[in-house]
Amino acid sequence: MQYKNIIRILGLLVTLLSVTMLPPAIVSLIYRDGGGVPFLTAFAWCLFIGIAAWYPNRYEKGDLRAREGFLIVVLFWVVLASFSAIPLMLTEQPNLTTTDAFFEAFSGLTTTGATILTQIDGLPHAVLFYRQQLQWLGGMGIIVLAVAVLPMLGIGGMQLYRAETPGPVKDSKMTPRIADTAKHLWYIYLSLTIACALCYWLAGMSVFDAICHSFSTIAIGGFSTHDESMGYFNSPMINLVCVVFLIIAGVNFALHYATVQSRSFRSYIADPEFKIFIAIQFALTLICFLVLMHHGTYQDADQALDQALFQSVSISTTAGFATTSFADWPTLLPLLLIFSSFIGGCAGSTGGGMKVVRAILLYLQGIRELNKLVHPKAIFSIKLGKKTLPNRVVEAVWGFFSAYAAVFVICMLLLLASGMDNISAFTAVAACMNNLGPGLGEVAANFASISDFSKWVLIVAMLFGRLEIFTLLVLFTPAFWRD
Repeated sequence: MQYKNIIRILGLLVTLLSVTMLPPAIVSLIYRDGGGVPFLTAFAWCLFIGIAAWYPNRYEKGDLRAREGFLIVVLFWVVLASFSAIPLMLTEQPNLTTTDAFFEAFSGLTTTGATILTQIDGLPHAVLFYRQQLQWLGGMGIIVLAVAVLPMLGIGGMQLYRAETPGPVKDSKMTPRIADTAKHLWYIYLSLTIACALCYWLAGMSVFDAICHSFSTIAIGGFSTHDESMGYFNSPMINLVCVVFLIIAGVNFALHYATVQSRSFRSYIADPEFKIFIAIQFALTLICFLVLMHHGTYQDADQALDQALFQSVSISTTAGFATTSFADWPTLLPLLLIFSSFIGGCAGSTGGGMKVVRAILLYLQGIRELNKLVHPKAIFSIKLGKKTLPNRVVEAVWGFFSAYAAVFVICMLLLLASGMDNISAFTAVAACMNNLGPGLGEVAANFASISDFSKWVLIVAMLFGRLEIFTLLVLFTPAFWRD
């Protein structure tokens, strides 16, 4: 294991992270909210520690193997999220404990959107901006950005890209060189962010709110600058803008790239995962609308449709924005939406969950097993669209599902042992492992009231969800550390 090379890379990443402390300080200067000093202090600390880690090992260069790639990705999230907690620990408003600061930082960078903060409206603009910026940076994995930058510093990126990219098929690249792939991803990501901010502004948001919410929308994060989240604006037009960009961000970014390159929408139409993803959104919206109308939850059909569409897309894509307390809806709907977050967005998107393509493959494998019971000697292949998938991909999906279920059960049992009730424990783990944010019961509004032990368990759940289980789980196997 190239430990000195790994320390060198982490030093570079922490140094790059220090730069992200400056925009909140500038925001503080603009709004004169007095919240900039903690960010300048954090900038100095990150810069100093980053250079201290990099400088003695600056000549330790070598080709990264898969093992180093996995270790760097895990350390990247743990180390950078930990350093991201520094300004939150230093701020007087909010006055956070170490555990709360770490929870908020990990939730932001992993785009989970679970928060321990209350009275968000009264916080300094610098803190509000920083939370949104964390989600934007984590949205597509800062590793992908690092892949575009690190090759210039003598660090190959393919191992990192394979470890970080969401989805079951990790060998495909949109361009021959991985750095070019990362750059194209970020061009699309940045363009969508700008377009989203502009649409929010035109729909009635202030410039600050439009920029902040565009960060968390494209990242499918869910943080907001207001306690009432999107409900603060009370605007069907803003809700519609949010829904449109959540769906766009929930689609595989490789499809966006293919569409830009070909200037044709055929890539979307031909992709089976995209079609199922849209069908899921439509079905959830229809069910929510019909149930809300049946129970008379809202006075008119327009309002019911607005709320049904927004909450369905927000929860199922794992964003977690809210316009109302969906926990107060008829019992079927909150549970249905929480379960929909297990599927989440498409592979290669900024969404969380197990990904639509995995759900499709699990279904197709189930159908194949049923067919084998009827025709034991027949040979059935699994096709995704027109492409026949090798058995290793299907086996990997089943392995992922098994590992996901095992980690989920362990985290839930730990929360139950801490004294949390059944519904709160189940939905808290679902919200954090699926990078969703809000749960039900005790964690419906925020996570402030749960114990410190529970918060650390959920931080681990966020990491497992963000790193798609195997990337983190592989570190616990003896074979990984054996030369």
